[in-house]
Amino acid sequence: MVAASESLTLPTLPEIIDGLPNICGSESLVETVVKNDRPVFLPTSNIDIQNVKATFAIALHMQQPIIPAGSNGELISNLQYMFEHSSEGDNHNAAPFAHCYSRMADMICDLVSRGKNPRVMLDYSGNLLWGLRQMGRGDVIDNLKRITCDRTYQPYVEWLGTMWSHAVVPSTPIPDIKLHIRAWQHHFAAIFGWEALARVKGFSPPEMHLPNHPDTLFEFVKALLDCGYRWVMVQEHSIETLTGQPLQYKHLPHRLVARNSQGETLSITALIKTQGSDTKLVAQMQPYYEAKTLSRQTLGNVSVPPIVTQIGDGENGGVMMNEFPGAFMRAWEEMGNDVVSVTGTEYLELISSIGCTAEDFPTCQAVGQHQIWEQVNSKYAPDAVNNAIAFLKQNNPNFHVDGASWTNNLSWVKGYENVLTPMNQLSALFHQKVDPANTQSSNYRQALLHNLLLQTSCFRYWGQGVWTDYAREIYRRGEKILTDNF
Repeated sequence: MVAASESLTLPTLPEIIDGLPNICGSESLVETVVKNDRPVFLPTSNIDIQNVKATFAIALHMQQPIIPAGSNGELISNLQYMFEHSSEGDNHNAAPFAHCYSRMADMICDLVSRGKNPRVMLDYSGNLLWGLRQMGRGDVIDNLKRITCDRTYQPYVEWLGTMWSHAVVPSTPIPDIKLHIRAWQHHFAAIFGWEALARVKGFSPPEMHLPNHPDTLFEFVKALLDCGYRWVMVQEHSIETLTGQPLQYKHLPHRLVARNSQGETLSITALIKTQGSDTKLVAQMQPYYEAKTLSRQTLGNVSVPPIVTQIGDGENGGVMMNEFPGAFMRAWEEMGNDVVSVTGTEYLELISSIGCTAEDFPTCQAVGQHQIWEQVNSKYAPDAVNNAIAFLKQNNPNFHVDGASWTNNLSWVKGYENVLTPMNQLSALFHQKVDPANTQSSNYRQALLHNLLLQTSCFRYWGQGVWTDYAREIYRRGEKILTDNF
């Protein structure tokens, strides 16, 4: 983490500037903080990794979109809209949702006070964090600060980075991928401080959506590495071996290899999220019970405990709202020392401490890429990759490079041209108009905000109608800002 003397020299970032979230303007400071190789959890971990049979890691994903639906059309959190329109749909869940965003702090503090050894990973979108502050729910953020900034609780909680505006990576314009990643880091540091940001080393892609187009995946991995991330969580059916086969053992860390159309390669550690998106897997503590059936495995020349990794919506659905707290608390009551919970970074640091390195991890790539590389046949060039993709699409109607996520029965591309077209147009206008060296200006922040907001996956996930109308309105406002102010 950031050394005490170093943290004193860094200015405290304001969380809100001119009514907007602080998502840009101090990029050099952010880069300084995140580019560190110091161990995060190892100095405080109380897990004897040599005598553990298996481990599991649970992450909770939290998101609420920002929508142009205030009383005068202003941008507000969808959670605020739910509170103000409680009779619509399932908006009566607004209060339980707000409680879910806060309650992990109470649960962790309670368990630690009783001598238990809990773990949880938290994935909160920037949209949600800004929305909570904007609607006056600083109590939720303050509760989260307890388990984030108090050293008593830091060993038990890991924050995961994500795309600031919950954009699915495969259909995000490539120049904006890093903007989302950096905006989240920037905003997180403004809320929780530099030391907290220095501990964020794992990344959770929205919807577990992993790009499988070679150039998009390469730029995604490059952005993660540039932004100081050590590992990324991926869905098991979104990846394959380098020979195009399903993974042989999904409970071990892998090395995700990204090769672009020029033949350049990068890699990053991947922890494999198992099974689908059913929140029951987390709510009923399935990762713990699955880990109890596993035994140590050999990686390289080292025996390591496997890890069962799972993420679910932390608030969505009755099972998470009602069943998860009891199941989560009970698990620690019955847990012994042979099967234990870890956070992702803690696990990787622990196995590294006994001699297991990333070079020992089995390799994987995005699903479908083996077919592409077979067609390219080592003759790397953009045309070769594009021709291979066109050939495969023509001869296999199931082949696509839209990416893969937690479910195969939903596309964030097909049928959403009325959102994707303006989304790409606004992105292109943004990069044409703005000066990337002038990120501290109010105009830049306004333009960046609208560009990122338009890419929120909810405007496609929730179907045609009011949600696509929201997207069109954000586009209109973003276009006006870029046309009038630049």
